[in-house]
Amino acid sequence: MKLAIVGATGLVGTELLKVLAERQFPLTELLPVASAKSVGQLVEFLGKKFPVVSMDDAIAARPDIAIFSAGGSVSKEHAPRFAAVGTTVIDNSSAWRMDPTKKLVVPELNADTLTADDKIIANPNCSTIQLVVALNELHKAYKVQRIVVSTYQSVTGTGKKAVDQLMEERAGQTASNPAYPHPIDLNVLPHIDVFEPNGYTKEELKMVNETKKIMGDDNIRVTATCVRIPVMGGHSEAVNVEFEKEFDLAEVREILARTPGVEVVDDPSQNQYPMPKDSHGKDAVLVGRLRRDETQPRTLNMWVVADNLRKGAATNAVQIAEYLVGKLEPVS
Repeated sequence: MKLAIVGATGLVGTELLKVLAERQFPLTELLPVASAKSVGQLVEFLGKKFPVVSMDDAIAARPDIAIFSAGGSVSKEHAPRFAAVGTTVIDNSSAWRMDPTKKLVVPELNADTLTADDKIIANPNCSTIQLVVALNELHKAYKVQRIVVSTYQSVTGTGKKAVDQLMEERAGQTASNPAYPHPIDLNVLPHIDVFEPNGYTKEELKMVNETKKIMGDDNIRVTATCVRIPVMGGHSEAVNVEFEKEFDLAEVREILARTPGVEVVDDPSQNQYPMPKDSHGKDAVLVGRLRRDETQPRTLNMWVVADNLRKGAATNAVQIAEYLVGKLEPVS
């Protein structure tokens, strides 16, 4: 399996290489791709060094799979070029997620919808992924009607520029090249992505629209508030979910305990609940603080945490690639 990684030197690209190695992905050739200024730079993988190649050279090599983590504009321009030579593209940006001709995939939920004809596959937003993984089996059992979600998102979701801003501010310096319009250290920003005319941000609307598409139910009502916090790795979500059917809390715990990709961490008597620091390096979605909403019927409160660079991006993309292995004819 010949694999290209577009954006190989970025935060998600680096995590992709780590996940590929951990999961022993069966690749025969690695093609790291990055910006023109990075061409020739060496990327280490499994003890070997691979030179970064240009986009054109990677396309000419006709890889079987290309995983993109380089932003929407890059994906819009170059993903179709890879697809045109027979490569299957797994894209981490928002470029293709709501395209009705493209699949939006979380393997635990809908990998079985993929076919050899799907040449550009969209990887969902990091916050959406952990939400739908936590809710999928509960939706099957009780049917989700409405979701109110507030997120607490790590600076790593923005990228290296945001990490540098946090570290400089934490060291008592003024950020030299800030990623945010306000300080992030000792602060909370209710602002992720740009604001739309209705007052919501693009990040919040991504959660609304992507959740419906992945879960295959346009009748689910979703409202979101997305917040950036000074945490290095790991997104958290306070989720209030109303079901059509009544639920038993003990049964909810049992369902979550056997849900693929979920780890239940829920023993308040021992101060055990999901925290971002405990999600670092894990592929599981951590779920806890399970309790009834006592203000209305059939409604559950839960706290959902995941490593946004792993399950929220790199691991989900690699899981899609793993699903494709054996289903794809080699390009060359």
